[in-house]
Amino acid sequence: MIRRQRGIRALMRNGISIVVVSGHASLVRGLQQSLPEATGGRVTVTGADGGAELNSPDVVLVDLEAPTGLPAVSAARAAAPHARILAIGGDDPNTTIEALRAGASAVLPRGEDATAPLLAALEGWAVVPVALLSSLVERAGPQAGSPATAHLDEHDRRLLRLIATGSSTSDIAGLLHVSDRTVKRLTAALLRKLHVSSRTEAAALAGSAGIV
Repeated sequence: MIRRQRGIRALMRNGISIVVVSGHASLVRGLQQSLPEATGGRVTVTGADGGAELNSPDVVLVDLEAPTGLPAVSAARAAAPHARILAIGGDDPNTTIEALRAGASAVLPRGEDATAPLLAALEGWAVVPVALLSSLVERAGPQAGSPATAHLDEHDRRLLRLIATGSSTSDIAGLLHVSDRTVKRLTAALLRKLHVSSRTEAAALAGSAGIV
């Protein structure tokens, strides 16, 4: 936990700009109040109604509830290609899975409970609601020996275990003694081998296959 707290402090050193794409003003106001306080003023939060209004933020937080919804994830990805896209809310597993496939790297709960998961997501953790994780595990298929993981070599399996246990790109780079860029390249290759589109789906597949 100490290492993770230090990681958050390092992450926040230069400040992070977050744009919240939501039609619900109360959600934006709540995050504008809670996040700067939780990060010592290192995070700035602004609101937007759609992807076209984004202005090079570090993170885009997309509300999956109407009137924004799932299309806003793809719009945010197109409008801010270098930003990290996070989704918030959404009780339907199918919708949240589609959000991950559209480019979101985490799915956060609504309300006051979003702050801690959001900080974890900013640091590189794969964050999804428990109900969604269960759904992903079910979709991943049978237990150990499933075709998706049977052909992985020991290097792939080690990387998959690190991803599944929540290690960030920087953590993995340190453990493997390689650069962050190399980890990103290896991760992309692993996702292709597993026929999944996100670290979250890979983590669920690892759990169902008995790798972690």
